[in-house]
Amino acid sequence: MLEVVEDYDGDTYRAVYTVRFAEAVYVVHVFQKKSHSRGKTPRADRALIEKRLRDADEFHKQRSREKK
Repeated sequence: MLEVVEDYDGDTYRAVYTVRFAEAVYVVHVFQKKSHSRGKTPRADRALIEKRLRDADEFHKQRSREKK
């Protein structure tokens, strides 16, 4: 997974996406960072990212099977 961090107008925004699949890029989560703890993604966001990554993995596997 990769994370893009962008600051705009005093706020920080993050986009998390995966490039593990050759045919697609899945954006798994985009959010505004509100915590002031440097570099730490909140636990709820981490859990959501992990769930969505599992979902993207399953979706990709299903699509690959359908194409065959």
